[in-house]
This record gives sequence, structure tokens and C-alpha cells, in this order.
Amino acid sequence: MKRTISAAVLLVPLLICQPLWAHTDESTDAMPSPHGGQIRGTGPYHLELVAKDGELLLYVTDHLNNEIKTSGGEGKANIQRIKTRSRITVKLEPSQDNMFTGRGDFQLDPKTVIVVFVKLPGQDAYAARFIPLKPKSVGAGKKTAADHHRDDQHKPH
Repeated sequence: MKRTISAAVLLVPLLICQPLWAHTDESTDAMPSPHGGQIRGTGPYHLELVAKDGELLLYVTDHLNNEIKTSGGEGKANIQRIKTRSRITVKLEPSQDNMFTGRGDFQLDPKTVIVVFVKLPGQDAYAARFIPLKPKSVGAGKKTAADHHRDDQHKPH
């Protein structure tokens, strides 16, 4: 009887917390991204990477999408292009309330791999891997009135 109660006491928190661990690349790719980037879950954070040639923006939120302040934090991004087998490192600096930014001399293609590392004051360091690098449109999955109008124009009458 005592073992059953002990097992239940240990199992209940695991069952409650299980959804927080279910951050596969597929599940985060299906999430709407506020800034049009790609989202990855790592530790207590969601990291949204918006990557353009020569520029990286990394937004940091918790699992409930509350902004996490990045001041005093540090980060870096390793960018590897499979085609050319080139690899560069870009330093990420805290910028605004919940983001890091970095600039460098790099070009992106669909097979680019970007691994980011972030360390916030008083927290452990975390890493996330963005591959394949997939930009999304802001608010993916939601059609605006303009989208519906454009769709209607292309329908055969």
C-alpha cells in the first residue's frame, strides 16, 4: 500500500509536466510565430529565430509566450552551410527586452544549420538547433481579409 501511494505521488507531477516536455521540432514548427521566424523549445524557453542574410534576431519567451528579459545575457550562433561546408560564429547581443541580435558576413540557404546558445543571468545555458531553416509568415495559419480577397480573384468564375 505504501509503495502504491509513493508511486502515485511521484507519477502525478510527471503526468502534469509531460506536455512541457513534448516540444519536438514538428510541434514547434506548427506553432504560430509572432515574428515570422522558426521556434524551438529548449529548457524553460521558446526561442524564435528570424534569420536573414547577414542578420539574426532571436526572441526569447517562456512556454506560455511571456517575454523573458535578455539584458545581461550572452549568446552565440554557429552557422553552417552544408553546400559550401563553411561555418562561422556570430556573437548575439541582448537587444530590446526579450531578444538577442547578431550580424555577420553570411548567406543562408534552405539547408543552412544554425545552432544558438544562450545564457541568461542566474540561469543555465541552453542551445537550440534550427534545421532545416524554415522561415514562416507572421501569424502563420491565419488568413486576413486581403488573403481571402486574393484567393477569390484567382478562382475560376
